[in-house]
Amino acid sequence: MPAARKGFVMKLSEILPVMISILVIITVAVVQRQSKLVAAVTATMPVTIPLALWIVYSSTRGEPAAMEEFTRGMLSGIIPTATFVVAIWLGSRAGLKLLPLIGLGYTAWAVTLAGLLLFRRFTGT
Repeated sequence: MPAARKGFVMKLSEILPVMISILVIITVAVVQRQSKLVAAVTATMPVTIPLALWIVYSSTRGEPAAMEEFTRGMLSGIIPTATFVVAIWLGSRAGLKLLPLIGLGYTAWAVTLAGLLLFRRFTGT
């Protein structure tokens, strides 16, 4: 790949996630007035997964072992993210304000991630 083309791909891979994130935030801000459900589904769409796959695929030239390792690692992120959402849902039901709610979510996320990483380390998975 020519140097100029490679530089463009790297810049696009850095800019595109930011552009898409801004678009998602704007969509949530507009849609939430009409439907909290649609806004919530939009907020949790797997937007960064395809972008991350693209970046890893490009940097490894689609090498299957690297893609498998990366996607297996993504599984370690899904469960803590779901735990984050459950924790903030329970916290919102308990009437927590925004900052404690976010703190609760990240605490649940970190504890779950640490547990999964320890599990993976001790089981060799």
